[in-house]
Amino acid sequence: MTSVHTSAQEQAARGAARPEWVRGRGGVPEPPEQPIAWSMLSRALSVPLILGLVCFLPAVIAAQPGSGVRDTAYWLQLVLTCYAGTRLATMILSTRRRLLQGVFWMFVYIAMGVAPFAQVVIGQTPTPMVGPRQDLVTAIAMVLVGCAAFDLGALLASRRPLRRRTPSTRSPGGGPAVAHPMRLRLLVLLAFAASAFYVVKLGGPSVFFSSRQEINETVAASGVVSEGSNVGSAFVKGFGQVPALLALLFYTRRLATSHRARRSPSTVLVWVALVALNLVVNNPVSNARYWFLTVLMAFVFTAFPSSAAIYRIVLATGVVGALVVFPYADKFRYDDEGQRPAQSASVFEPLVTKDYDQMVMFANSISWVDTRGHTYGRQLTGSALFFVPRAVWSGKPEDTGVRVGQWMGLRMTNLSAPLWTEFWVDFGASGVIGGLALIGYAVARTDRRYALAVTRAGPGPGSVLAVAAPLIAGYTFILLRGPLLQAAGKLAIAALCLLLISTFKEQRAARRR
Repeated sequence: MTSVHTSAQEQAARGAARPEWVRGRGGVPEPPEQPIAWSMLSRALSVPLILGLVCFLPAVIAAQPGSGVRDTAYWLQLVLTCYAGTRLATMILSTRRRLLQGVFWMFVYIAMGVAPFAQVVIGQTPTPMVGPRQDLVTAIAMVLVGCAAFDLGALLASRRPLRRRTPSTRSPGGGPAVAHPMRLRLLVLLAFAASAFYVVKLGGPSVFFSSRQEINETVAASGVVSEGSNVGSAFVKGFGQVPALLALLFYTRRLATSHRARRSPSTVLVWVALVALNLVVNNPVSNARYWFLTVLMAFVFTAFPSSAAIYRIVLATGVVGALVVFPYADKFRYDDEGQRPAQSASVFEPLVTKDYDQMVMFANSISWVDTRGHTYGRQLTGSALFFVPRAVWSGKPEDTGVRVGQWMGLRMTNLSAPLWTEFWVDFGASGVIGGLALIGYAVARTDRRYALAVTRAGPGPGSVLAVAAPLIAGYTFILLRGPLLQAAGKLAIAALCLLLISTFKEQRAARRR
């Protein structure tokens, strides 16, 4: 009787001795806070960081010469830029890593804040605005309202404790998803087979180191594109790239978190082979910049899963890279004859002449809806059913950006349709508010789960979430930029691959350590 009582006391003492992040709310472990040293350093960095993002950069842009009018659109855009800058600084200085939320605010600050603010000041936009100025005011206001709804959803998610997930010895389920060892090997085989077919279909590895223009011409001549439909080419390209990337990420996580894996020559050799494969099919020469950004961010966050420094460096330097490097990163989009020379007298000129058309396209979409009416779910349904060929579904919706571009009378219709636009086109203001609130809730919950997956309390090297979250974080730029119909293909292929290799048996994870 005494021994039983002593054992219970010892267990209670051990439980009380555990740090709070291990116990968590509702018995669910919470990710650890950062050390006191970093807390002191973050306080020292907070003032210059917030001043730089919220005050200095907007002030420098506002001082640029231009023909812009200081009207309602100007002041709303300034408020949006400062709001997004404040939230981005919060993400960088947070004691807990919020991976998906941090990437969301980095995109909003750059593509919906700084760049459109420069366009308003200078009085020039990458794409012409066909509607009245009031539509631009509405677009900026709805982006601001959508950001507030996103924050509200994230706040609600933070108030709700995570559900307890305790694996049962009688049931194979209950624990976090991990990669099944045998299925992961099959994913590697699928990656090599699909990528080899993709390379052979396009004429060999040399094509992948020429230009995106030549890649597109080769795809068009390969026979995988049918008239009026790009489903065939999307599947060939998606399966040629996504399984290779996912396999590399899983093996990278194994090497980064498992001493046993680093001592295994076979694991190291497979990883080296996957690196070589990705250098061919996912290199920055023949791929869109947004996709290569996905590859780079997913790899970095997977290779350094618990590094708070890497997380903060990526968010902080991402702003500089987007303003200075990204507009010039399309060097290999065209061949020598089609290459467009960079012409800029100011560091802010690329923001008004190149890629950042998200805000003005939102305004154009509002003008389009005013003439045609809302589509009430039709555009989102078309994105969800992206895999249905147009030969089967004759009335399948086109990309939102393409439809708006055609209505504008433009020859080049490869235009963005940011997520706010997709919600507005289908459901108006209520769609923007409700959609962004749901996304904020889901993103915040995923961030908390991811923070657990990359700590010692997580499921180990085989954690599916520890690989999926970095991939989604990188792909967030594509999803937020839109159109969703173009972005849905690779996302669905990634989800299918993750579903096929996932298992919820805890004993599988134990064998992988």
